[in-house]
Amino acid sequence: MDKKRVRTRFAPSPTGYMHIGNLRTALYTYLIAKQNGGDFILRIEDTDQGRYVEGAVDVIYSTLRKAGLHWDEGPDIGGPVGPYVQSERMGMFKEYAEKLVESGHAYYCFCDKERLEEMRKANEGSKDVLAYDRHCRNLSKEEVEAKLAAGVPYVIRQKMPIEGTTTFHDEVYGDITVDNAELDDQILIKTDGMPTYNFANVVDDHTMGITHVVRGNEYLSSAPKYNLLYEAFGWDVPTYIHCSPVMRDQKHKLSKRDGDASFEDLMAKGCVAEAVVNFIALLGWAPKGEQEIYSLEELVQEFDIHGISKSPAIFDPMKLKAINAAYIRNMTPEEFSAAVRPYLEAALKRRDIDFDVLAQVLQNRTELFTDVAEQVDFIDELPEYDIEMYRHKKMKTTPETALEALNMVLPVLEGLEEWNVETIHKAIFDLIAEKEVKNGWMLWPIRTAAAGKQVTPGGGVELCAILGKEDTLARIRKGIEKLS
Repeated sequence: MDKKRVRTRFAPSPTGYMHIGNLRTALYTYLIAKQNGGDFILRIEDTDQGRYVEGAVDVIYSTLRKAGLHWDEGPDIGGPVGPYVQSERMGMFKEYAEKLVESGHAYYCFCDKERLEEMRKANEGSKDVLAYDRHCRNLSKEEVEAKLAAGVPYVIRQKMPIEGTTTFHDEVYGDITVDNAELDDQILIKTDGMPTYNFANVVDDHTMGITHVVRGNEYLSSAPKYNLLYEAFGWDVPTYIHCSPVMRDQKHKLSKRDGDASFEDLMAKGCVAEAVVNFIALLGWAPKGEQEIYSLEELVQEFDIHGISKSPAIFDPMKLKAINAAYIRNMTPEEFSAAVRPYLEAALKRRDIDFDVLAQVLQNRTELFTDVAEQVDFIDELPEYDIEMYRHKKMKTTPETALEALNMVLPVLEGLEEWNVETIHKAIFDLIAEKEVKNGWMLWPIRTAAAGKQVTPGGGVELCAILGKEDTLARIRKGIEKLS
């Protein structure tokens, strides 16, 4: 495999829904690959069966597809370095760990649970982090062989250097140096022969040719251990990009446990998938210019890992809403009509209204698709309203003038054979011209009678078209009755 080709991976665990921080990792990983003409790989890390959630893999597939993050290799489509599910790769890890034992970079540890528990109890009350005391690190070759031959259970531990320092480079945080004395001899292979997460990660990334690793900054402390493993094997170290967390506020991280929004939740709240992706890209990444609305294709062009911030990103629902509103405004009328239709059908019982006209008047009034239910609540049934609603200072209307206007317009609308925005508009404005009255003097009473509320999507003409001839005339007659 060509080592110069950029290969990135998103490696989620199937433990539930896709939270925002996870999706941001996937997005940045995708952007780095695509920006460099490389490969974006999906790997499922399912070895923690205790946390496995049925159906979670399908959620991962669905979320990435809806977000437009299509992978080049993965469990469902295969590729040259599969399998792409970690539990299907189990046979290889122990062999790699044993190579480290042979080269002196790892060792067999035969300490049983009782001894480790004694260590833990002895450390109680201490401020020091409990680390393995390296009891088995210097067993003789003969001692090790005798225990193996006797079938004594063991783990394989990484043999960390005890002196000196280890330095690794991160694209966001720069060079970070740690004292080797602080590094624990971490377990690589557990007693059941299964690899630990940290070890499997390194081996999988190398064998899949991964060149760039994007992950949360909670893994910064593990990076020296990863680097020492790469060096022990003689492998190239990937480029690291550690990202600060996404926060609910200054003190609290977004988390599944606290019920913070997942991608699916945001979609259910009426967001456009592309808007969510745009918003997530800006959580901890600053573009060079003032632009904030980006298509995925534009993000591929503009994304720069050096624009990633070390500071935590605050999830701002108002900013998400503003970005979402911009996407909705930029839709074609046809796109918006198709996207909003399920929300309208969920909010309304009626199916005899003009949904296309309704969509037209809603588009510029909608920030989230879930906004529409409140705006159309008058359509199924005319609400009870007070005749004082006909009074409007700016329109120079009163209940008395409104009665006059409705009596004028009723026969005109009754006489229309074609019922659409154009014919209704012409009929009403011809009447306005004939009677030499102001537009608002005529239109405000029509709007009030049709909707029974003052704030509506669209004016009197559009409301008549949306409601249909029969219902419009019935509502105007009811308005006349209330005003008489």
